[in-house]
Amino acid sequence: MDRVRTILFGIIFYGVSVPIVLLAPVMALFGQRAFRGWVLRWTEYQAWCARHIVGIRTRTAGAPLAGPALYAAKHQSFFETFELVRMLGAPAIVMRQEFARIPVWGWAARRYGVIIIDRSGAASALRQMMREAKAAGAEGRSVILFPEGTRSAMGEAPPLQAGLAGLYRAVGLPVVPVALDSARVWPKHGPMHPGMVTFRFGEPIPAGLKRDEIEVRVHREINVLNAGAIITEE
Repeated sequence: MDRVRTILFGIIFYGVSVPIVLLAPVMALFGQRAFRGWVLRWTEYQAWCARHIVGIRTRTAGAPLAGPALYAAKHQSFFETFELVRMLGAPAIVMRQEFARIPVWGWAARRYGVIIIDRSGAASALRQMMREAKAAGAEGRSVILFPEGTRSAMGEAPPLQAGLAGLYRAVGLPVVPVALDSARVWPKHGPMHPGMVTFRFGEPIPAGLKRDEIEVRVHREINVLNAGAIITEE
């Protein structure tokens, strides 16, 4: 039954998503605010499909901040990339440059206002990321980063990738760690299945900490729901 649900989700969600993405250039003509609204409708559509086709529901522990923040989140599935955008009201998203090169999708992502991260470590790429992050902060937008850089299974806690500390300094915003357990219902490999996904918004970490401090705290906090991989500060 889980495999049938997964196939149905793929047909219905992705089938409608193709024209949504292809229409993105047209919607962008109506301005960035209208375009971000279009993106939010898309995230709501994913939430509807996940709930009514697969049976995936969500709950929260804690809450997002009332003002802008840098949200550093665990990454276990495709689900939270959409769900956090929906929850946070179209924040800026830190995206790997490979995704930004995809035809149409990449153009739409830049129009939406993503922050491109190049993990090669090139100085010019880092400066560009800082400029985009500062622009998002100046606009009053929150920023989402998946600091481990890749999807992981339950029980896995990959090391943080480069970028968190630089963004933290650039935006000058508090960091809110977000733990989640979407891999329980949407695993990295295999079919999806019904269940509850918990999003735990941790206590905000103020601006101004040193690199080692912010990285240790964030890594520990985003893994508190990750059974078998809870990080302890050394």
